[in-house]
Amino acid sequence: MSSLTVTSPSFANGGQIPLLHTGFGADCSPQLELSGLSSQAVSLAVVLCDMDHPIPAYPHWLIWDLPAAPVIPGNIPPGAALSALGGAVQGVAYGKNRYRGPKPPFHWSHRYHFTVYALDCRLSLPPTTRRRQLLAAMQGHILQQGQLAGHYR
Repeated sequence: MSSLTVTSPSFANGGQIPLLHTGFGADCSPQLELSGLSSQAVSLAVVLCDMDHPIPAYPHWLIWDLPAAPVIPGNIPPGAALSALGGAVQGVAYGKNRYRGPKPPFHWSHRYHFTVYALDCRLSLPPTTRRRQLLAAMQGHILQQGQLAGHYR
């Protein structure tokens, strides 16, 4: 599996996620940029997890069937099916069919991981899909994966 590097113009890997991208701000998804994306990639999926939640790797956002492109745009609107993004689908996580950014309680600091998967197919899963179902459906189809980590307090 070749390397896939995920960055964002909004924050550095391991850096603080700006208020704009949190549940305390505008709650809009950050732009994600991919370096080294395989020419064989057919679609992309993104899973955002809170790594410090009492439920391990608590999902905040699931989106799949994104076009295989070097930039995943920011401020993706809510909704199960997104025709403007090539028919991408958002599943059920903390943000049901939408991005829900960091919102740790009591001013605690939590770590968040944006994991991007480059896939050799489209998944055609329903918008009722949850994280475990998405990960299971991707098995055997992952060409690459990369991660961008951030934290918020």
